[in-house]
This record gives sequence, structure tokens and C-alpha cells, in this order.
Amino acid sequence: MAMARRSRHLEEARTLYARMMAAASGSTDPRLERIFELVPREAFLPPGPWHIKVEHGLVETPSADPALLYQNALVVLDQQKGINNGEPFLHARLIGAVAPQPGETVIQVGAGGGYYTAMLSMLVLPDGKVFAYELDGPLAEAARRNLTPFENVTVLLQNAVEGAIEPSDVIYVNAGVVAPPRSWLTALKRGGRIVFPWRPANDIGLAVLARAEHAGSEPIGFSTRILGNAWFIPCEGASDEEASIRKPTVREARQARAIFLRSQREPDASAVAVYPDLWFSSQALR
Repeated sequence: MAMARRSRHLEEARTLYARMMAAASGSTDPRLERIFELVPREAFLPPGPWHIKVEHGLVETPSADPALLYQNALVVLDQQKGINNGEPFLHARLIGAVAPQPGETVIQVGAGGGYYTAMLSMLVLPDGKVFAYELDGPLAEAARRNLTPFENVTVLLQNAVEGAIEPSDVIYVNAGVVAPPRSWLTALKRGGRIVFPWRPANDIGLAVLARAEHAGSEPIGFSTRILGNAWFIPCEGASDEEASIRKPTVREARQARAIFLRSQREPDASAVAVYPDLWFSSQALR
């Protein structure tokens, strides 16, 4: 009887969590709620009790009951390195905005323990695939182990900033960048989407969605939408503010409506942020 009560308690916690995540996503995709309910969060975390990040401190859960995990909480993966498994509502919003579809190819930058990788994996079934990059060796190994049931996922122990990446429909970035590397943007297929935490200055942290746009067969730039605040750990190799030619103010950053490669178009009066390979414009593409 006690075991049945615990099982029902966990099931109810997952059901409520899934409904909240679907609501937080802002998406009408009916698959999201089911996927958030099916993927067990505890399977992508170290054994409990767990440490939950609250402001600048940590709170330990009173037990290893997995039902305690089904809330909008940052759970520590590596306390020494300051790595957590990400805020669920924020990731729900990012996943909802980038909208992975069946058969698509997804690049994830920063797999962590693989929890959100699993979500992306299920959303591109059947025939889709996910390439998940993770720089941290122990985390990459944990992600590989955790994602064993997800056969369309490849975990790569390497830096996605270095070298070419697979041509992609979706790029899902879990680390803050001063600007997205040119190689990421050029890897996007026609209509491809990238969502990334933009950290052009210490006091700016924004989630950005960009879509590759074309006029006929010619790429013309990337339509851009600011999704809200987002603070992530820096992306190694793409977080040096010294790479900025023109830094935006907070107000200017929130006005970004397009990204252009400088090989396509040089900065004009609408530029709010300029980098060696690309720039952000306050002028919408269409």
C-alpha cells in the first residue's frame, strides 16, 4: 500500500510538472506535455538527496524522493564547477520557440547530463538525429550513459566552437556567447533555427531565437527574436568580450531584430552590436 501511494505521488508530480512545462513553453505542440511527463528527470541526475540552487546558495532536498525534482528548480550537477541541469521553465520556453520537428537534425551545444537532449531526441522522431556536444569529460560520459536508450543521439566530447558542425535544422545552445560563431550560422539549413543565450556584456543575458532566411535561393540573413532573460555559464571559445567591435547597451540588445554575416552585408546605421564576422541589426528582415 505504501509503495502504491509513493508511486501515485510521483506520477501526480510528473503530471503536474509536464502541464506546467507545456504551459511555460508557449507552444501549441501537443507532444511537449507528453514528452515532459515521460522523460524521468531523476535519470539524468546524480543520486539524491540533491542540492537545489536558490539565488547564490544551495538547499538540500530532505530525501531522495524523485517527486521533489518535479518543480522549476536548478539542480546541481557539479558544485565545484558551478554546473546545474538548467531551469526547466526556461528550457521549456527555448524548446517551444525553436520547435524541433520530426526528421530534423539538431545540434546541442552543452549537453550537460543529457536531460534536455532527451527531449530534443524525442521531438525529432522518427528519423531525426541529435548531435550533443559536451566539453566536460565526466559530464559527457554521464550524458552518454544516461542517453543509452535514445538511439538517435550522438554525444561528442569536443568543443562545438572549433571546426565545422553538421548541417542542421536546429542548433540549441546551452552556454552564453558574446556572439554566435559564424560556423554555427552557416551550418543552418534553409529555415533552420538557432536559440542561444546572448551575453554581449556582463550585464546582458538574453535568450535569442534566429532563423535562416532566403530570397529565392540566396541567404539574406537571420530574422531574430528576443525571448527574454537567460543567464548561462560562458561558452568556451565564444565568450570573449574583447572580440566585440561595437557592444550594445541593454536597451539596444533588446532591439535586435536581425543578424547579418558581414560577408553578406556590412554594418549600417541600424547596427546595435558588431563583431568581426557578423552584426546585429535593429531593423527587421521582413
